[in-house]
Amino acid sequence: MTSDAELNPDAVEVGDFVSQPPDVVWGALTEPDLLERWLMRPIGFAAVTGTHFIFALPTPQTGEIACEVLATRPGEQLTLSWVDLQADRPARWIVDWTIRPEGRGTRLLLTQTGFDIEDRRQKMARNAMERGWRSALARMRDVLA
Repeated sequence: MTSDAELNPDAVEVGDFVSQPPDVVWGALTEPDLLERWLMRPIGFAAVTGTHFIFALPTPQTGEIACEVLATRPGEQLTLSWVDLQADRPARWIVDWTIRPEGRGTRLLLTQTGFDIEDRRQKMARNAMERGWRSALARMRDVLA
């Protein structure tokens, strides 16, 4: 078991407190209209294990993230595979969202694994994803406010 001081350098781990109940946070992760407002536009998404879908990148260059719902526990956990189809050498990452009630709100933990930090590009991607997830969580809080 690792302590907070021994976080996995091969993973992005971002936690946040959202001042909304878990069912509202779950909706932000699973309702396409809400997802589009704080993350990206999902195409073909349903919070059902085995669902394959695409996130359309909102950038000047069109791009897509290919995903599959790997696991779901409604109101508690959503796990996706994540492949940037625009990358020169696409990597398959796992993105896991965990939701826990905490006080008058929700503790949200995102973990993204599958990075090879021995590879310079993967290390750069890991660092960029960490910054991106922090920004996305701030947008989620704004959308849910």
